This record gives sequence, C-alpha cells and structure tokens, in this order.
Amino acid sequence: MISEELFPIVDEVGNVTGRATRSECHGGSMLLHPVVHLHVMREGGFLYLQKRAMDKDIQPGKWDTAVGGHVDFGESIAEALFREASEELGLRGFVPTKLPPYVFTSDRERELVNPYYVIVAEDEVLAPDPGEITEGRFWHVDEIKANVGRDVFTPNFENEFELIKDYIK
Repeated sequence: MISEELFPIVDEVGNVTGRATRSECHGGSMLLHPVVHLHVMREGGFLYLQKRAMDKDIQPGKWDTAVGGHVDFGESIAEALFREASEELGLRGFVPTKLPPYVFTSDRERELVNPYYVIVAEDEVLAPDPGEITEGRFWHVDEIKANVGRDVFTPNFENEFELIKDYIK
C-alpha cells in the first residue's frame, strides 16, 4: 500500500513545526509548507516554462516555473531542489543561485516558496518528464510579458515573474 506524501509544516522563516499529508496541505487547511522553484534561463532573454499536466490537483494545464515541487518531510531544501530538477527536466550538476523566499497564498493553500535560478547554455538538453509536464519550452521575456494576466500562466508564476524578470538577461 502506498501511503500519502508527508510534507513538513513550517513557520514563515522555514523552521519545521510539524507535518501533514498532501491532501491536508492542499485541502484548504492553509498549513504553511515549503516548496522549491527553479527558473531555468538562457542568454538572450529566455526563460524555460513547463505546461502543467491536466491531472495536477493545482492549476492543471497552465504554464509554470520550469521546476517546482514540494519538499518532502525530512528532506532539505537543497535535496528537494536537485531531486525535482532531475525528475522534471533531467537537469543535473548545476549550480543554482538562491533568491529570497516568500509566502504564496491561494484559496486552497499556503506555500513557503524557495526560489532559485540557473543560466544554462544554449545547447543544454532538457528532458521533460511526460508524467509531470505536458510540454516545455523557452519563452522570450517579451512573450511572457504579453501573456501575463491572460490566464496562460499560474498565478504563482505571474507573481514570481515580477521578482525574477530583472535576472533574465
């Protein structure tokens, strides 16, 4: 029998204060739980985005951050970041740059987002996992700006884009 995933419950600075299941965290409890985001950039003003699978319980079918995932109970932020990057895009051996964490609140959940970015070479091969990601591609920053507010992206990505857009070169 497969048990439901357990997530750490944290305070606003990331100290673990308890644990809860995925369904508890996503079911309107507003328990603050940590996630990781990795923004994958390429020179020339490009940002890789993933299109979320239609069976995702939050924001299915929307374009989102290249890599995003929950921190499992007992896992460090760094372990979760490298695990998710490997699982979702086959990305390994990179050196991420950390951005300031923040709390994201939706009508169903509260997340302590731990964002990072990495700049990859133009010939970097990304291999999206079809179980996680419907499709993925590099978007030019101008294309992203033109689509903000049009229900193309997740609300979380649109908020975070404001924080990262100056890092996209």
